[in-house]
Amino acid sequence: MKIKHFIYLIPALLFTTGCDLLDTRIDTQIMEKNLETNFQYLFDMGYSPYANLNSGFYHIDNNIAAPMSDEAEQTAASSNSQIFNNGSWGPYNNPDDTYGRCYAGIRAAHIFLDYSVDYTTKLALNRDTVSDGGYQYRRDVADIAFLRAEAQTLIAYYYFELIKRYGAVPYVDKALSLDDETDLPRIAYHEIVDKIVAKIDEAADYLQVNWKNYDSQRDGRFTKGAALALKSRILLYAASKRDNPDNDKEKWKRAALAAYDVIQLNQYSLASNYRTLFLESNSVTEAEIIMSIRGGSSNEIEKANYPIGTPGGNSGVTPSQNLVSAYEYKSAPDPNNPYANRDPRLEYSVVTNNSQWNGRTIRMWQGDDAEDAWDKTNASKTGYYLKKFLIENLYLIQDEKRIHNWTLFRYAEILLNYAEAMNEAYGPDNDNGYGLTARQAVNQIRSRQGVAMPPVEAANDTEMRERIKHERRIELAFEGHRFFDLLRWKDAEYALNQPLKGVRVAKQGENFTYTEFTVENRIFSAPKMYYYPIPQTEINKSKNVLHQNEGW
Repeated sequence: MKIKHFIYLIPALLFTTGCDLLDTRIDTQIMEKNLETNFQYLFDMGYSPYANLNSGFYHIDNNIAAPMSDEAEQTAASSNSQIFNNGSWGPYNNPDDTYGRCYAGIRAAHIFLDYSVDYTTKLALNRDTVSDGGYQYRRDVADIAFLRAEAQTLIAYYYFELIKRYGAVPYVDKALSLDDETDLPRIAYHEIVDKIVAKIDEAADYLQVNWKNYDSQRDGRFTKGAALALKSRILLYAASKRDNPDNDKEKWKRAALAAYDVIQLNQYSLASNYRTLFLESNSVTEAEIIMSIRGGSSNEIEKANYPIGTPGGNSGVTPSQNLVSAYEYKSAPDPNNPYANRDPRLEYSVVTNNSQWNGRTIRMWQGDDAEDAWDKTNASKTGYYLKKFLIENLYLIQDEKRIHNWTLFRYAEILLNYAEAMNEAYGPDNDNGYGLTARQAVNQIRSRQGVAMPPVEAANDTEMRERIKHERRIELAFEGHRFFDLLRWKDAEYALNQPLKGVRVAKQGENFTYTEFTVENRIFSAPKMYYYPIPQTEINKSKNVLHQNEGW
């Protein structure tokens, strides 16, 4: 049973949120009746927490979240990402309000954990344990055991998604009974970090190591490696400046060890083709992929982002000059082509003027011979189009579709997590006995096949810090990290108050000129925007138990 099918199997009862997002109280008689009459109901409960995982392809404006940061601009004049860009979001209007979705996932996980405590007995009531030698029964018992460990991990995942946005939030550690209080106060960020890391530690050894080898139909559920990757991400954020203002080195050491735990599994390695890593089956089968959110056959991401000159393309998320300028030159710049001799990840991720894409030349200059000209309706506002994630040459006017899977964790992120934490804890060239320094971890990524960038030059931990930030910006571009990296580093007030830039292209004979211009000025109000506002509806319903984040 694949992840993409989970949503159809979930009992409606588990989605009923009522008037209070923290109200996990349920009718136990209904639950027990279903469990006694249909063993599949127990599996449905186990899969239900996965339904609240959010594919990054549809994060905001039914597209990727890059326009929330300095990575990109949304072509549409009116968009939800513009609410972030102009600083008009707040407790009544937050396009990235994940509060309810995360608590729904937490609720579903707790309900399953509560009602699968005696799962061997419940399965025995509904399963033939004799005729096939008990094989299917034992397999079902093992699967419920995996699902219980996955539910613990999913609780940690959803709480992390909450605290990285809202900071302190209410913490629910069970499916509440009819007598329990649901108006709960917020508890401190680091208290929640300790609780959810403990959940991962408790669950990790009970998770499947590799679904592909055990049962490929279940691939896409949490594994031990994915749980440890989540732990690495949680502890990296907890050690970062926003939530570690005193720069406690022990938090960085803890984050470094968490990333090392993933590395020493010796289960993952960097892919040899960065461009195709994110496409079709590669986004599941490559050894770099730790976990992906499975999707079906679709073409929405291509329709939303292909250049307007490609039949069926509607522009959409268009990369910024701010990002393009960050890609390093590998050798001397070409005065006639600013995109030549650059870090190859630029070509793999961004469609530039006069390049070949979708079987044609991209023409972004102004003129009748330019299908993608910047003055045409719905053209890119920045002079660039998105390439990363997009499958080339889909025949959209015939509605051709391909498989798309969203990468949730991959090995390159772990190496970058490790490099950052090791540099802060021990410096750029001290491996602390782990056999890998911060510098070496970064250089593994830069030297990957098909990229082959020169080793980083950094004389000390301060210079290495900036190099690691740069490498995350390039390596993880458009993958949903940039906005939250800027928050945790407390760099958002600088990066997101800068004008978003683009280029205007002019053709002169066979040559081109590129003129930078300001697409728009953006607003990030510090310090309040470093944490999302708690939804005002939740504060109102809590009878003033919940308190709003500062400044909102």
